[in-house]
Amino acid sequence: MDNSSARHDLDDAAIGDPAAYLPEKSDWVATQLRDIDAAGDTAAATIQDRPVVVITMRGARSGMLRRVPLMRVEHEGSYLAVASKGGAPEHPAWYYNVAKNPDVLVQDGTSQQALRARELGEGPERDAWWERAVQTFPSYADYQEKTDRLIPVFVLEPLRG
Repeated sequence: MDNSSARHDLDDAAIGDPAAYLPEKSDWVATQLRDIDAAGDTAAATIQDRPVVVITMRGARSGMLRRVPLMRVEHEGSYLAVASKGGAPEHPAWYYNVAKNPDVLVQDGTSQQALRARELGEGPERDAWWERAVQTFPSYADYQEKTDRLIPVFVLEPLRG
């Protein structure tokens, strides 16, 4: 995907309007998001005692906003979203949202920024990001061993231009 356009799909989104969000189905994700919202800081929640970021995306089918806490894998201002689903045979639901609607918001700590997702295919760039992911969260290597699918990864990059 071309990251050259400075126009971002979520620029005019009703980010502060709870009615714009599809309710979270998972209790543990809903609890994490509630804790983060109450504190105004992603440091209020962790996954296996490691830091998270919150990704806001537009739903692939509903068009409504969705949020998901993911492991914090950052490098030089870009982030990685790893669609591991714990090594399950299928992709997590959020994968389809980001694949269809690559403009996302990333909250890291108390700051939020508009980024654009780009799925990484096999090759040296993916390998370098995968290594960073496994260094950050070693369970990713176990998850890849558990599944026959290549776990998809998206690099979330600042818009250019």
